[in-house]
Amino acid sequence: MNPTSSPALPGSSLDARRRLRELDRLAGGDAESVVDVLVVGLGATGAGAALDAATRGLTVAAIDAHDLAFGTSRWSSKLIHGGLRYLASGQLDVAHESAVERGILMERTAPHLVRAQPFVLPLTPLVSRGQAALARAGFLAGDLLRVGARTARSTLPQPRTLSAVETRHLAPALRPTGLRGGLLSWDGRLSDDARLVTAIARTAAAYGARVLTRTRALELHRDGALVRDETTGQELRIRARTVINAAGVWAGGLVDDVRLRPSRGTHLVLRSEDLGRLSAGLHIPIPGETNRFVLVLPQGDGRVYVGLTDEPVDGDIPDVPEVPETDIGFLLDVLGSALDVTVQRADVVGAFAGLRPLLDTRDAAGRTADISRKHAVLTSPSGVVTVVGGKLTTYRRMAQDAVDAVLTAGGLTAGPCRTASLPLVGAAGPKALAGLDVPARLVYRYGSEAPAVHALGLEDPALARPVVPGHPVTGAELVWAVRHEGALDTSDLLDRRTRIGLVPEDRAAAEEAALNALAESARVR
Repeated sequence: MNPTSSPALPGSSLDARRRLRELDRLAGGDAESVVDVLVVGLGATGAGAALDAATRGLTVAAIDAHDLAFGTSRWSSKLIHGGLRYLASGQLDVAHESAVERGILMERTAPHLVRAQPFVLPLTPLVSRGQAALARAGFLAGDLLRVGARTARSTLPQPRTLSAVETRHLAPALRPTGLRGGLLSWDGRLSDDARLVTAIARTAAAYGARVLTRTRALELHRDGALVRDETTGQELRIRARTVINAAGVWAGGLVDDVRLRPSRGTHLVLRSEDLGRLSAGLHIPIPGETNRFVLVLPQGDGRVYVGLTDEPVDGDIPDVPEVPETDIGFLLDVLGSALDVTVQRADVVGAFAGLRPLLDTRDAAGRTADISRKHAVLTSPSGVVTVVGGKLTTYRRMAQDAVDAVLTAGGLTAGPCRTASLPLVGAAGPKALAGLDVPARLVYRYGSEAPAVHALGLEDPALARPVVPGHPVTGAELVWAVRHEGALDTSDLLDRRTRIGLVPEDRAAAEEAALNALAESARVR
């Protein structure tokens, strides 16, 4: 099933002026300022809830203390998983749900942002023949999940066994000594997780949702929230008939009796030349573990991500998690167990960590890696609905369940959920995307909007140039982010609308270009 093209969805543009207008309307104090649903948190799940509610015909306001995808939603592996790991641990419902949601994203709602990613599991001397047989059976079971989710074979090819020569052809950096071959499998890969959140939020705005960044919830009640405009310090009350708390790892600080056990997932950022040509991602088995791997993820922009860890986090939740040296050392050690090249600490040009908002169930003991990734929707005695747990792949189903819950809690009447077949901003069928006469990289990030982004560089050649040597992001993309994607400052531009900021050296080099994009867009207004 191909999505309907949405090259210029009316009302989808977000900018500073629209934000101010929407805040003024919500602070008006009249009947029109009361919304049916207030969503707190603009990660994937919160933005998804705003879209779900708006497309059911409800009036919606969605707020975040920082920016779109400021929290966990920008720190993922950029993968849309089919649930194989959960199948192996007996979580059949989570595995099936993941496979279904992967298919929806790849074939209906965001084919411009999610495409098939090949992975090689190298059969090194550290992988016994029994472990290899188990992994092979797992990949075949994963393909059955694809069949059960009704995802086309043309979308996700079949797994197969590779010879040693084929394995090194896809990943020349692998150590040849003792290499018996490899296992090839496929999963979904995002061009950028933060871009997915931006597309969801903009689509919600096109259907009437008021999307407000830099708007911090100070208090939540069943009839709304006291909030603060972080750009001015002004406080106001947003009145709502129902409230969804989708604040992720910060959800427990807004509603009593929500107990979370955050888990830290760390990734390293390497330069592509350090690992040679990689035509596929890698699953590198963690020594001593039967079902855990370190992932090597080529990004196509001169960078490679290596992750991830799964470590419990205690204490206060920081805005931006720090990466401990122990995580970096662990990932480098696993990487060194399979590669013929030496990757040292000095080769790590960046690192990032995200905190998974795992529900703390009373019978959950041991490692956070063992806690179920199944999401939960909880309604507090005050009537606030909180959604926690889950993972990026299943954001849409989490949002659907949260909206269903607020309809019950608030006694609201609305239409059925539409988001399983609703294309996001920029979505189009494969033929339409392939026919766009613009660089393929822009199509992977902007879909049917790519020609409009490209046109900015044609109008001003200075905007067509990369803002950092060796990285493909152009000035046109920064200007587009300010005019249409709600970017308000340099951090929005460099850390979320683009991922330049993952490498501190590149971030510093791009700062001036980001300031120029903000100034240029201000002049246009």
